[in-house]
Amino acid sequence: MLKTGRLSPRDVVRTGAGGLRARPMRVFLSALGIAIGIAAMIGVVGISTSSHAELQHTLDRLGTNLLTASPGQTFTGGEAKLPKTSVDAVKRIRPVQSATATGDTTAKVYRNDRVPEIETGSINVKAARLDLLDAVTGQPARGRWLNDATSAYPAVVLGSGAADRLGIGAITPGTKVYLGGHWFSVTGVLAPVPLAPELDSAALVGWDIAERLLGFDGHPTMIYTRTADSAVADVRDILAATASPEKPTEVKVSRPSDALAAKSATDQAFTGLMLGLGGVALLVGGVGVANTMVISVLERRVEIGLRRALGARRGHIRTQFLAESQILAGLGGIGGVLLGVGVTTAYALSQGWPVVVPVWAMAGGVASTLVIGALAGLYPAFRAAQLPPTEALATP
Repeated sequence: MLKTGRLSPRDVVRTGAGGLRARPMRVFLSALGIAIGIAAMIGVVGISTSSHAELQHTLDRLGTNLLTASPGQTFTGGEAKLPKTSVDAVKRIRPVQSATATGDTTAKVYRNDRVPEIETGSINVKAARLDLLDAVTGQPARGRWLNDATSAYPAVVLGSGAADRLGIGAITPGTKVYLGGHWFSVTGVLAPVPLAPELDSAALVGWDIAERLLGFDGHPTMIYTRTADSAVADVRDILAATASPEKPTEVKVSRPSDALAAKSATDQAFTGLMLGLGGVALLVGGVGVANTMVISVLERRVEIGLRRALGARRGHIRTQFLAESQILAGLGGIGGVLLGVGVTTAYALSQGWPVVVPVWAMAGGVASTLVIGALAGLYPAFRAAQLPPTEALATP
């Protein structure tokens, strides 16, 4: 080995690992600092990626071709109204696959007739068309949706939030609520509707019964339109004018899936902040490795002097301490990746998300620790290599 003046890779690893084995607790604590920083970064990237994958799965399931039209404000600042014929007009747009609507009423809903009028629970009562759930990709969590028979009678379907506020659990034939001064039978409770969250806090009744008992004027207040995927932009451009030909500027058109995408963008910004904090933790871990290596050089001056006296060159000493530093950082990096993957897996499964940890994040985590290990060990390695054998052996 000394004849060639070079250390084989096996010798480099053996000598580097040997120096670390002599101080296991110090090595563990230094590696832990690196591991925490890497775990934080892997966890942030993994959770963010898993959340994005769940959002994409949700959008694929719900579709991005849903458009809504609702009344805005008049020129004088008052509340506009959509024509009663607006839904039928929208259906005549060629790429439109379906169109339905809900309409706001002034009715209030209570658990029973003894609840004070002021305690409304912020539950809106809406008239709903029978094909509403197909348009918004909704479904009952309990009970049944309205049909041709129940929509003409005092029957109501509650949104998930509305049912919670009213304390409606299991639905039986005798489950009723006091709505608009009349008793309504609860036929179902909806599951949360991501593309139409306004329905979660609403009580939905049939269009006919709303006009007959609740004073509903028949004007829709939200039109839900499903269109061909390739024509979403075109339909969006003409939806307002079609729904209200006389006053198109008083119609607000939106795409509910855009709100979910905007939430994802907000989460991405938050992810960037957390990555920065993880980077700071990783930097602190690198400083810990450097500190460990400097102390190691001071404590092993006699060992360094003895090796030099036996023929080891300065390059051998530099290589040994650089190897120790990189092995130390590498152990922390591998441990941090495993910890980060574990945190991501546990959190994603608890949320019902798919577990997605990018390979580039894991590889980048280990690679960054090796770079940090090299930088952290550079000064201690050169300092050790510069020690004269006689001075090192003379150290008490």
